[in-house]
Order: sequence, then structure tokens, then C-alpha cells
Amino acid sequence: MSFYEKHILPHLLHLACGNKVVDRQRAAVVPEARGRVLEVGMGSGINIPHYDPDKVELVWGLEPSEGMRRKARHNVADAPFEVRWLDFPGEEIPLEDNSADSVVLTYTLCTIPDWNRALEQMRRVLKPGGQLLFCEHGTAPDESVRKWQDRANPLWRKMAGGCNLNRPIPELIEHGGFGIHRMETGYLPKVPRWAGFNYWGAAVSR
Repeated sequence: MSFYEKHILPHLLHLACGNKVVDRQRAAVVPEARGRVLEVGMGSGINIPHYDPDKVELVWGLEPSEGMRRKARHNVADAPFEVRWLDFPGEEIPLEDNSADSVVLTYTLCTIPDWNRALEQMRRVLKPGGQLLFCEHGTAPDESVRKWQDRANPLWRKMAGGCNLNRPIPELIEHGGFGIHRMETGYLPKVPRWAGFNYWGAAVSR
């Protein structure tokens, strides 16, 4: 891991993923989590304040970046429920089948290299009837914006730790074995359109 990835990128991602506009998006889905929760790509623990402590028993935080886990220490210390770190990538979830009541996925699916494997793992550990709660940015519906996403993506991916601007989020979720039963979409205010088209909602295993 380079110096940039270990020491600089975590700070940049924390700032980008924690601004007020993005934080409101997180607040639209995270409070629905219940029981034993798996958060994939927990990062700096930005979602912790959004969980409803009356609903949540435990949160497993899957996060392979040591730098991001280090950034999260204050949020984890303040959590009103138990947080257990899982130092693994999204493709390798070290939990037994049917372990989680909810899976939370916020601004993570854009980055996971083998997204299909990761979604299969999420489906494996999610209990029957449990929900995948997601909030992600991805490919825009407007052709002119998509062209800019495609042009910018190679450089963006290098600068932003593997993040992709142009992944078709609903198609990926459904290809991974989930059925989306609720979803909203839209461009976020005060965010460049090529980086600001969002999908948020809930899915269940098919």
C-alpha cells in the first residue's frame, strides 16, 4: 500500500463522504437497519450516528483499509452498540450463512473490484427476509452526463482509491441475486452532475 493510500486517501475520502449533502443520503437508509448488521465498507464510521440504537444489537464493520479504521476510532468509541471490525475486502466476508439481519452498503459498491462476488457474499450472510439497504452513486440517466463519466472515470479511479463513476448500480444489485423492492434516484444538489447521480433504497434476496 502506497503512502498516498495509507495516509492521504483516508482523509480525502472522509471529507468527501461526510459532507452534509451526502450525509443526508445516508440518513435516508441507515436508520432502517435492525438486529445484527453487516456494514460493507464501513470506512471512517460515518454511518454510526445514523443507526437507531433501539433497533441495532451489533454492527460488523467490514473495512480492509487500516487508515480508514484508524479514522473511525472516535465514532466507534461513541457508538451506543457493539462494533466489531472485520479486516477483509467486500469479496471475503468472514461470517456464517444467515448471520445478518441487515446489510448496509453506502458509497461502497462503486469501489469493490469484484462487485458480483461481494454481492453474492452479502446475499449468503443475509438472513431470509433481511434487507440490503443501499445508497450509491453511479451511472447517470442523461447521455451527456454519462459521456463525461466515462471520460473522467480512468483518472478518477486512480485518484479516488478505485471508485468508479459509471457503475449501473441497480443492474449490479439485481445481477448479484437481489430484488429491489424500493428505490429512489436523483442528482444531489451542490455536487457535480458527473459525480452526483444517486440510487438509494432497499433490496431482498431472490
